[in-house]
Amino acid sequence: MNFLFGLIGIVVSILMLKYRERFGDLFGEAEWMQKIGGIYLVVVYAAIIIFIISFSVMFGLSGPIIEFFIKPVMPWVFDQGATPL
Repeated sequence: MNFLFGLIGIVVSILMLKYRERFGDLFGEAEWMQKIGGIYLVVVYAAIIIFIISFSVMFGLSGPIIEFFIKPVMPWVFDQGATPL
C-alpha cells in the first residue's frame, strides 16, 4: 500500500512541475511567496518535497529520513532522557 501511495505522490509531483502555472493560479500568491521567488517557484519547491517524501515512503526510508532531519532540532522526540531546548 505504501508503494502505491508513493507512486501516486511521485505522479502528483511530476504533474505539479508540468502544470505549475495552473497550480500557482489555483492557490494565488501571498506576500511571503514574493520573497522566495513567487508562487511558481513555491510550487516547484513543494513538488520536490512531495517527490522526496513519496520516494522515501515507497521504499520504507521515511523513518530514517525523518529522524535525520528532526533529531538535531527536537532530540526529546527520540530520546526520552533529553530535555527540550
